[in-house]
Order: sequence, then C-alpha cells, then structure tokens
Amino acid sequence: MNPLHEPLARYAERLHRAAGDAHHVASPLGAWLLLALTGPAATGDTRAELAEVLGTGVDAAAEAARALLSAPHPLVASASAVWEREPFAGLAGWRAGLPERTQRGPLPDQAALDAWAREHTGGLIDRFPLDVTPETLLILTSALATKVSWADPFQVAPAARLGSGSAWAGRLHRVLRTPPWGHRCWVAGTTRAGDVAVHAAPARPVAGADGEAGMLVVSVAAAPDVPAVEVLAAAQEVAASAAVTPDGSAPGRRSLFDLPLGETPLWTLREQPTRTFAADGREEHAEAVLPCWSAQSRHDLSPAGFGFAAAARALGELVGVPQPPYEVAQAAVARFGRFGFEAAAVTAFGMAAGLPPEGIARMAELRFGHPYAVVAVATDSAGGPWHGVPVYSAWVAEPAELPESELVDPPVEW
Repeated sequence: MNPLHEPLARYAERLHRAAGDAHHVASPLGAWLLLALTGPAATGDTRAELAEVLGTGVDAAAEAARALLSAPHPLVASASAVWEREPFAGLAGWRAGLPERTQRGPLPDQAALDAWAREHTGGLIDRFPLDVTPETLLILTSALATKVSWADPFQVAPAARLGSGSAWAGRLHRVLRTPPWGHRCWVAGTTRAGDVAVHAAPARPVAGADGEAGMLVVSVAAAPDVPAVEVLAAAQEVAASAAVTPDGSAPGRRSLFDLPLGETPLWTLREQPTRTFAADGREEHAEAVLPCWSAQSRHDLSPAGFGFAAAARALGELVGVPQPPYEVAQAAVARFGRFGFEAAAVTAFGMAAGLPPEGIARMAELRFGHPYAVVAVATDSAGGPWHGVPVYSAWVAEPAELPESELVDPPVEW
C-alpha cells in the first residue's frame, strides 16, 4: 500500500467529518499538499503541530508533495503556485525548496486567478475559491483535475432495480448497471462500516513511462444507519487495497454463501441451480446498479483542525507578521456517468495583513514618440557562447501604422 495512504486517510476523515452527511465532493489530497509544501517553513511547536495534522514528518511530507507535483500522474493533471504581494526576502529559502513546476510571481488580480483555476481544471472550476484583496500578502494554491473514460462503459437499467426500499427508485427513471465484464463487484467486511457493497470501475488506461497508468473509481455502500464519516473511512481502506491488488481480487471479500438469502437495503441475494466446474460445486456472481451523480462543493478549511493556522504562523514569521489572518478554501466538482468520470479541485491558502501605511507613489508612462534605438541580444542561462551577443539592432525613425490583421486577438499572422 502507498506510504501516503494512512496520512491522507486521516486527513480525509478530518475534512469529511466537517462536511457531514450533506452531498459533497472534496479533495483531501489538494489541501494536504498545501500543508506539506508549507511544512519546511515551520520550526518548534508549529512544526510539531503541522506534523501531527499531516500524519507524518514534515520533511517526509514535503518530499512526497514535491514528488507528486514534479511528476504528475497521466490521468491526474496537477499544478501549484505561490504568488506574493512583493517578493518577501524572508521567504527566499522556503520558496527555493518548492517543486520546480510550482508557478511563482506577483499576486494576480481576481480575473487572472479565475483564469488560472479554469486553465488547470480543464474548465471544470470557473472561479478561484478565494477573493484577492488589498490586504492579501500571498496565496499558495494547488489544482487537481481528472477526466477519464471507463475501460468498459456501464449498461442502463430501470431505476426500480435500486430496490423497493430506495427513495431514489421513485425519483429516477434510469440508472447504471455493470457490464458483463471489466468491473468488480463484491461484499466486503470492514471494521468501520461492517459489511458493505463495493463496486470498482477501472478507467481506460494510458501508456506511462514505465507501463500503463490508470485509475480505479471505487463506490462503497453501507447500511443506512452507518454514519457517513464511517462509510467514507471504510471506502478509503477498501479503495486503497483494491487499487494495488491484481485484477479480479476483492479486498475484504465476504463469501456470498456466508450471507443470508433475501433482500436488504444493500443487496438482493438469491440462489439457483447451475452447472459448474468449481471444485466445491459452488459459484458466486455479483453485479451492481448505481445512479449517475454529480456534485459541486466549497469547503472552508480555515477553522482549527485543518492545520492552516500553523501554516500561517510558519510563513508569517518569515515575512515579519507573527499572527497573520488567513483564509483557506477549496472548490471541488465531480461527475460520475455511464461513460466516464471527471473531477477537479482547487485549494487556496491566502495570508493577509493590515493595509500598509499611506505614502506616495509616482507613475511614469514612457513615450517613444521620436526616433529611438533597438538592440536584440541573445541570452543563454547556461552561459553559452551566445549569451549577451547582440544579434540585431535598429534605429527607428519611421513609425508604421498597426496593421488591420493585428486587431484580431490573437493576430492571425502570429
């Protein structure tokens, strides 16, 4: 099992417990990554507090975050960024330790933040989860996005197949039914939620650097009286195990012959004669019916317990603001349908301070309204022979009108 499973499962429980049993979607990983990236800035008690929330050592978490963001999974687009009101000298060491792919720069305006969210989620999230204000000192953010097709699409069934006890059966007309092959269905015994119904749908894999990369979307249903947080915790465990076991295996699988015949809210179990080559003369088959669904959520991660109070203290001390006000939010969306699954999350951590004292600023608009010189110089960050060589030069004494073709954005010729 992946060494990040336990830390991420613990953080997921924090997040989902706060969200309760309302319909929602979230990315615990998106929030955890921001804490992990912040960790190296912390010292003393603040560092210990972050380690407790992260579920592992600060250095180990930071290294794991760098590894994930430096080599994204082919089916999980990822991005991160840190933007500052000004390039704070105290953050230079921390900033240098961020993943190379983490975008750095001046604090964008709201329109640019919204555009960043759209760009890095394939348009699934239209608005950045935080508002930038004059008090905002910096923003650290992560984005994750997935859009996959099922290796074997679902079939369609009447909603009545959800069972006579399902309220959804009367509200829906059609639901999804597993195809004859490709998907995995079983009953699993769990410590957190008891016996649960499990469905696992594999995405169509893509070729990776060292083989195929894929994704497994696992659905877990428990008895109606089991609290949502317990079912989510059980699902974390089952999904993590199912993703790393060979095709056809079923973590925690209960034999159908150990369960009573008849109907429950989770399954209908029947028995019939058959011809079989099974050594004990007993065969087991399972299929699943489940609805399409979509969700759009916003999570406020500012309250105590999510770890960002410690993250704000760690960065605040480096910029000379020991107890900075802060805001953390995540926007998340997901859709599960007959042919595939898509999801995205943008998590943003913003640190603020009071408005700076009033002063005076001078602004200049430079005008090239008479003949002037232009020199084009080659550069090479490796210091090669071209570095600093003037390649072209000109004296501009006859200006030209902007061509009509360049009124198009972007220009047709470019």
